[in-house]
Amino acid sequence: MGIILDAVVGIIVLILLGLFVNIYNGLIVLNNNIKKAWADIDVLLQQRHDELGKLIDTVSGYMKYEKGVMTQITQLRSAWMTTPQNDVQAKMQTSNQISAALKSIFATFENYPDLKANASFQQLQARISEIETQIADRREFYNNAVNMFNIRIKVIPYNFFSGALGYQTQPLFSVPEDVRQDVKVQFDQ
Repeated sequence: MGIILDAVVGIIVLILLGLFVNIYNGLIVLNNNIKKAWADIDVLLQQRHDELGKLIDTVSGYMKYEKGVMTQITQLRSAWMTTPQNDVQAKMQTSNQISAALKSIFATFENYPDLKANASFQQLQARISEIETQIADRREFYNNAVNMFNIRIKVIPYNFFSGALGYQTQPLFSVPEDVRQDVKVQFDQ
């Protein structure tokens, strides 16, 4: 009878150990998916950052009356570069502010026929628009990874282990209300 009890206890211990390993590995995979999704966004943000320097150089000579926006983009580029790599929230916020500033620039370029005809500006505008679209796509992947992780760490039995492992809910990459607003363009008359 003792051998059977020992075998049953051993099987139960093996099942529990297997369950723990499965839960632990599942949480690691989900956490790494978030990191990978953010890294994918960060690569595109770096590409956009590189293109912004060229855009500023191209546009500065034409958009004399838009100096405030150009200064803002320059400051945001600097803020993005000095933000620590692991400060995802700050990087998200700066990225959203850059997107809003770019939206403003591209909305007002109609006021500048010489700039509108400039091939360099057109190429940069197309390239930055392409990068912005890719960033939007990657945000969707990031938010999906975060959502799956946030759900998983809250459901039984994962919630018993996630707290012990130090896992906390992660922020979604959301767009602030001011970026959602339409850009108002005023044409000189």
